[in-house]
Amino acid sequence: MEDMLFYDRMQFAFTITFHYLFPQLTMGLSLIIVYFKGKFLYNKIEKYNDVAKFWMKIFALNFAMGVVTGIPMEFQFGTNWAKFSELTGGIIGQTLAMEGMFSFFLESSFLGLFIFGEKLLGHKLHFVTGFLVFLGSWASGYLIIATHSWMQHPVGFEILENGKFVLNNFGALFSNPWLLPSYLHNQLASLITASFVVGGIGAFYILNNKHNEFGKIFVKTGVVFGFIASTLVAFPTGDLVAKNVVKYQPVTFAAMEGIFETEEGGSEIVLIGQPNIQDKKLDNKIAVPNILSFLTYQDWDAEIKGLNEFNPEDYPTNIPGLYYAYHIMVGLGTIFIGLLFFALIQLFRKKLYKTKWILWSLLFLLPFPYIANTMGWYTAELGRQPWLVYNLLRTSAGASPTVSSGNTLFTLLGFVGLYLLLGLLFLMLAGKIINKGPQLIKN
Repeated sequence: MEDMLFYDRMQFAFTITFHYLFPQLTMGLSLIIVYFKGKFLYNKIEKYNDVAKFWMKIFALNFAMGVVTGIPMEFQFGTNWAKFSELTGGIIGQTLAMEGMFSFFLESSFLGLFIFGEKLLGHKLHFVTGFLVFLGSWASGYLIIATHSWMQHPVGFEILENGKFVLNNFGALFSNPWLLPSYLHNQLASLITASFVVGGIGAFYILNNKHNEFGKIFVKTGVVFGFIASTLVAFPTGDLVAKNVVKYQPVTFAAMEGIFETEEGGSEIVLIGQPNIQDKKLDNKIAVPNILSFLTYQDWDAEIKGLNEFNPEDYPTNIPGLYYAYHIMVGLGTIFIGLLFFALIQLFRKKLYKTKWILWSLLFLLPFPYIANTMGWYTAELGRQPWLVYNLLRTSAGASPTVSSGNTLFTLLGFVGLYLLLGLLFLMLAGKIINKGPQLIKN
């Protein structure tokens, strides 16, 4: 049973991690495309229309990859997680169906019109189609995170005698206190990814003395959007998400922060440390006293419960993984804010495009928002374990009892091979688009 559960979780973790590499870019990029198209309508400078269409090609490629890699996850609900689907399908099925029927079709329909319909529609209606693509992508994220938020903090339901969860308050599903902070945090994090992709490709152009005019537009846009998004990801949205974890999942918060024992007189914030599960402590830690209590409760001396206050059966099943995922996310977010702050200063001083260390940093850091986003989702998912529906349905009770570990491992290896080929194909196609550059796209 343990092997079966391990491979079930590994397969879903791998497929959803690879899948989310693509939506996290499309959601953020859709907003930047709307900005470029709107700027063209406002000042009638043709190059902004060219860059809007250039990035929509990157968007379309990512969208296609997201669709292809997203479909297998739906089937896993019926194969590896059939019991979970049977028990909770009456609730999560509604939001997932809404995402497919409304958001996905809105996004995909108007994506085709944006790519092929500019001459037919005219620039104003072309802008509307781009805005509707943005609206569809962000609505899709909202409905997915509404599903996820219910699993983290279940509301508006009742459990029937046969153990099935049914929704008795539809409004509660969308007024879940977990939903809005998580949604805004996630969407801004996707905007960080898009900003670094746009800025990183712009830096690549400038450093290679290729498409310089467009490179400057990309770097400026990436720096401005990225700094705003990075700041808002930390505060207020990240702060609100952390406060929800403290309130509704205190054992998860203790594990995230590496608090093994409740500290009197305020809790320190750990900058560096390695969890030692056997001895229930952090090794080689560097910490700042009382800061965590102040950030959490705005009280320097507030008590934060340690893991010793909770039943070991309710501990997150992978405390080191949760701790490191959380701290990698926070650490990278801090680096993003610092770099983009210096880049913004150089932009105002009109020296950004000649400051090579910043351009190289933007290019080098291009993959790291993907890592930060992945670590953020790992923090959420590892933090909820050992529950599928927090405090109500354990992960072990949601797996399919008839799917063997051997079958799951075999299909997992198949996914690894297939997704490796898809990833290489994506990089080849994206590289071809980037190499041609936006100036080749004309009306």
